[in-house]
Amino acid sequence: MAALGLFTLPKKERLCNRKEIDQLFGGSSRSLAAYPLRVVYTMVPRGQDGVPARMMVSVPKRCFKRAVKRNRVKRQVREAYRHAKDSVFRMMDAYPDQTLLLAFVWLDVQLYDSDTVTAKMDNLLERLCERL
Repeated sequence: MAALGLFTLPKKERLCNRKEIDQLFGGSSRSLAAYPLRVVYTMVPRGQDGVPARMMVSVPKRCFKRAVKRNRVKRQVREAYRHAKDSVFRMMDAYPDQTLLLAFVWLDVQLYDSDTVTAKMDNLLERLCERL
């Protein structure tokens, strides 16, 4: 964890591989919700990069028609995850051969301030750690 940086979100921690995204949204994934966020997660065998968790953010166009608002929400969710990911990485130390794939999906048609998004993210990740 120290080599990756405590409060950074490098490219290898982001989920962008089409095969992994299909695997995440396939049949074996589970989800948790803390309105206005929902997290879809699954465990896969760890690859060569050795990252314990990878994440992506999705904000549907039906929630916000304007890309400016969608990008704002994505930025807020990424920032909240970046500050709270330490608990996920510590929990994943118990699974040295697994990688946790996470997808955060926005559910509401309204914007929230960053403090609210951070609180919901902390709630989600805490419940996720308890479940795994």
